[in-house]
Amino acid sequence: MSNVKSTQELAAGGLKHLEDTIEAAFQILSSMNDELCNPALWSTTVSAHSSNGIVSGDTADSSHHLEMGGGALEDARLRYKSSVASLRAVLSAIPNSQKAKAYETGSIVASSESQANQAETENLEERATNLRKELANKHKHLKLLIDQLRVVITDISTWQSPCSV
Repeated sequence: MSNVKSTQELAAGGLKHLEDTIEAAFQILSSMNDELCNPALWSTTVSAHSSNGIVSGDTADSSHHLEMGGGALEDARLRYKSSVASLRAVLSAIPNSQKAKAYETGSIVASSESQANQAETENLEERATNLRKELANKHKHLKLLIDQLRVVITDISTWQSPCSV
């Protein structure tokens, strides 16, 4: 038997990677929520990065990112990136699996089996397309939430900075 996984095995692996991706995205959101709900985790040294007491958004974001919640957010971000990469690898391996299967079975295949395989292939391709769209939508939503978090962190940093009148 060859090293190429069957389409069903790839689909099962892809489903597992999709679940991991969703779980990691949820963990990112959960870590961000913990960060916002726990004032002890908020950065109090952000204003020290500016000589005139005014903190730019980039400075606040970069220093705050390093101090967030004990690394839970960073761990979730790394898990998310890893699971997305694995999911992409599985999705790109599906066409190779189908080519290998066609090569192994040869050109003598009954027409009904060929039609059934083609219907299955179309269903799997449609499902893969739907999963890609779902992942893209979740990615957009996560980006929006991260942008909103940056705005909130900037506002909090502004509130915490000393006012010089």
